[in-house]
Amino acid sequence: NETSKKSGRLQSGWLHHRANDETEWILPDPPFDFEAIYAQFDKFLMGLHMYEIIRAKREELSWKQVIVASRSLNPAHYPDIEIVSEGLEARVRELRTTRMDFWLFGGGELFSQLLAWNLVDAAEPTVLLILPGGGVQLFPSSGICRQLTLTGHRAYPGGMIPLEYEVRK
Repeated sequence: NETSKKSGRLQSGWLHHRANDETEWILPDPPFDFEAIYAQFDKFLMGLHMYEIIRAKREELSWKQVIVASRSLNPAHYPDIEIVSEGLEARVRELRTTRMDFWLFGGGELFSQLLAWNLVDAAEPTVLLILPGGGVQLFPSSGICRQLTLTGHRAYPGGMIPLEYEVRK
């Protein structure tokens, strides 16, 4: 979405995965361009669990600034990423004052916390037409409720349906 580029917006994407963190069942449609999606954002914000999944798969995000919310990672052992162990709300508010877009990548708990602080501008889930037989709950039972406005969608031939929502404030 070019109109939101360079606006200090926080958008959320997440990976709904099985309990054992398998992601091989996610089969993107050929016209679905993950690189173009990644190119929209200057930074990735994620929780520890999502960061561990990405590292285990040896996926490379070094071309973007990665910020991990974690109380257990030692910054000295991870010099290539920013670790936020205290003051997450203040750090995200600071990021929002920049002219950079960042993506909350994975993490229903992290998403819910930022939503409670009114720090999420948009949510962009993608529906994958598959029945995995189990998985991880998308959001924790936090009681947080926000109204969303559908701003865009697209259907791919293989059934992948990205949805775009603005979070009403």
